[in-house]
Amino acid sequence: MHSRHYSPDLTPPWKKPKPVPEVPADPGLVVEEVVTGYCGAVLRCEKTAEGPTVTLEDRFGKQRVFPMVPRGFLLEGRTVTLVRPQSRPAPSGPARTASGSIAVPGARARVARAGRIYVEGRHDAELVERVWGDDLRIEGVVVEYLEGVDDLPAIVDAFAPGPDARLGVLVDHLVPGSKESRIAAAVTGEHTLVVGHPYIDVWEAVKPSSVGIPAWPRVPRGQDWKTGVCRALGWPENTGAAWQRILSRVRSYKDLEPALLGRVEELIDFVTAPEGADGR
Repeated sequence: MHSRHYSPDLTPPWKKPKPVPEVPADPGLVVEEVVTGYCGAVLRCEKTAEGPTVTLEDRFGKQRVFPMVPRGFLLEGRTVTLVRPQSRPAPSGPARTASGSIAVPGARARVARAGRIYVEGRHDAELVERVWGDDLRIEGVVVEYLEGVDDLPAIVDAFAPGPDARLGVLVDHLVPGSKESRIAAAVTGEHTLVVGHPYIDVWEAVKPSSVGIPAWPRVPRGQDWKTGVCRALGWPENTGAAWQRILSRVRSYKDLEPALLGRVEELIDFVTAPEGADGR
């Protein structure tokens, strides 16, 4: 009787599962868990007795913990294996905040000033926090968002800006002749500064290259701009999830267009100017 030798793996090559890329679970990375379909941004990774886990936060602020198993997540529709991010070497120069300012180690947040900065929506506020959050806390500046620019005159009246309580406002799509420009002109004063960027929505203030697209799509008039962008880019028509994807790609001021950077810096300078300065 002849002995027969078998290959340890008789699976044809075309039936073998293709290897999937390993992706570092960096904070802010937006992924979808394959079993539950839960979509969220990475908050942190942890090492447990059962193995590494990742905590995701969805657009409603809800958090869930998942095991970091092979082929366990989708990244922009592709199956990936999440791995713990590599520790980065300490920078050789002074540490900087996301806005490019030199970080102050151990600095405590200042008690909030009476002055405020208002932005036009939640996405605007989240983007400002993403890039200027450290600076604003040190300066004691609070950022709030409007439900709409139509409410601005009433908000300014109620706020009653003064020398020690300046009010700065960032408006979307502030272009000559627009409704927004007329409202801005009506409320601007010695202690109130209204500035704006030219973009239809603050999404456009994020550089396309940072998002991984060649350009922001042109959306026909009469169509909801954010929904139209999702359609044009082939993204699911979930504007909240789309924004989380965009926001996750913003790591510093370098990911934003200069037309937004200059306006936010101008507002911060205005509301933090010493008493007696005109802030302009």
